[in-house]
Amino acid sequence: MEKVKQFLPWLELDTRSTVALVAGVAACLAGALVVLARGVGGRVEAGRKIQRARKRRDGSLEKAEQAVLQYKNLHPKMDSSLILSLSLSELTNKLQNGLLSPEDVFYSYVEKTIDVNKKLNCCTGILLESFEHLKALDPNDRGLLYGVPVSIKENVAYKNSDSSCGLVLNLDQPSETDSVIVQVLRSQGAIPFVKTNISQSMLSYECSNVIYGPTVNPHNLQKTSGGSSGGEAALIGGGGSILGIGSDIGGSVRIPAAFCGICGFKPTGGRLSKQGMSTICLGQKSVTGSAGPLAKDVDSLALCMQALLCDHMFALDPTVPPVPFNVQVYKCTKPLRIGYMESDGFTQLTPSMTRSLREVRTLLEQAGHTLVPYTPLRIKENFEVTTKGVFADGGANLIQKLKGGPLDPSLKLQVYPFYLPCWLRKTLSFLMRPLSPRGSSLMRASTGVGSVLELWKQHAAVEDYIQETLAEWTRRDIDVLLCPMFGPAYNFFYCGRLPFPLFYTAIYNLLNFPAGVVPVTTVTAEDEEELRNYKGLFQDFWDKLFKKALLGGRGLPMAVQCVARPWQDELCLRFMKEVEELVKQSRMK
Repeated sequence: MEKVKQFLPWLELDTRSTVALVAGVAACLAGALVVLARGVGGRVEAGRKIQRARKRRDGSLEKAEQAVLQYKNLHPKMDSSLILSLSLSELTNKLQNGLLSPEDVFYSYVEKTIDVNKKLNCCTGILLESFEHLKALDPNDRGLLYGVPVSIKENVAYKNSDSSCGLVLNLDQPSETDSVIVQVLRSQGAIPFVKTNISQSMLSYECSNVIYGPTVNPHNLQKTSGGSSGGEAALIGGGGSILGIGSDIGGSVRIPAAFCGICGFKPTGGRLSKQGMSTICLGQKSVTGSAGPLAKDVDSLALCMQALLCDHMFALDPTVPPVPFNVQVYKCTKPLRIGYMESDGFTQLTPSMTRSLREVRTLLEQAGHTLVPYTPLRIKENFEVTTKGVFADGGANLIQKLKGGPLDPSLKLQVYPFYLPCWLRKTLSFLMRPLSPRGSSLMRASTGVGSVLELWKQHAAVEDYIQETLAEWTRRDIDVLLCPMFGPAYNFFYCGRLPFPLFYTAIYNLLNFPAGVVPVTTVTAEDEEELRNYKGLFQDFWDKLFKKALLGGRGLPMAVQCVARPWQDELCLRFMKEVEELVKQSRMK
């Protein structure tokens, strides 16, 4: 039975239903046989592609390391430790005023990145063209990010570099042009210098793929960094980058940022250009993805947004609303009316999650803000709407993309059901309904939509939910929302088996609300002890699995999530800044 449990995360295995158990075993075995039936010739070619990609990565790291050594020999007085200790606002100030040279800053961060990567495996390659871009910097044209080295997620297009999304099928297809975000970063004086690791397909929140392997957490090497922007979060959390660009379609910026103890921001979808951002969900409209920044503090996120929301971006991508960053909103100090969400009614908070949220609520109340209890609407129903939105095709596109190579171990259990025909999944959903309502709902949602009419109904359901939620915010008269962020960082191989906590982040992609995470505390020994008594709302297989995923988290970062209405990105960042400042002040007392 224990071996069956290991391979059947879709069923609640505390029941004695022979029919459902046998059907589930047969289904997963069928999925496994489909995967194993791939041609030998395809595996050989996939192996060659992987080896070429790894060779390119290793070669770029070696060349960069040699360049750093050469530069340090010529500049023995370079103080890398001082440079790396500066916040982004401090660094940009010194660069703008000529107190630091872009060369010293660049080589300091390249050296640190190489060192961090050796421990965390967070990089897919140094962008060697960045050394030439450094030389081409114009000191007479100092943009907001002049001389700042910036890391970018692997799926962000950079000329002559792969954007594989962790898929073997996409290797050896280097981008012909830079993404709009890369072009705008350069126009602001920044130097994109390294690409960072991702999860295979970018639809898992564990950062691992068969090309580059897993990325580990900078605070505990036995924990995942989160995904899919896990390489970004790990590199920044480890000190190898001061500012990074990720992407988020269900929490892919916020989850790894929270796991790695840094700040991450998902803007309103459409606020930043997505031209040149690769995805395997191209054409999917129900759940909105967006590019977003990661950094160690909120001011850095705000500066990045200010730099990107400029005339150059609006000219390169006319589909982006030409609305510059509103600094006045970000710096406003008016007391806020804050919705306070303690549970989504789907995944019970753990002791460390509850404590993190309540400590921040207390700080906000003491600072003069008004906290209003808030419960999200129809959460269980809209979890299914979200899943059906992302996999409206029943997972067909995902399976097609995965054909080019082997499955990463972290992804296998998550995707096996998609290898089954939809009729079998519907049958399994029916059999599971009385035994495991959550599993039944998830299996049913995995079949996607069956027709254009159903797709239109799906889109209408999303639009209705957005309007209902906005009306609820208006009724309660709330400006922003404080809500939980699940964590701490998981043990390996649990992310693909735990879909339900994801709705704490994915709901804001469904709603297309801006959202960000701020680290606020760490897991204590008391939290860890109380976790052992965690039962969960359903006390089912997934609640038990959730507890196992989090065990051993003492000392790891915990975050909260801040949310605002669509297009009020500056207000969301202002709220994040308020939380950050209050937490910082409380630590000084």
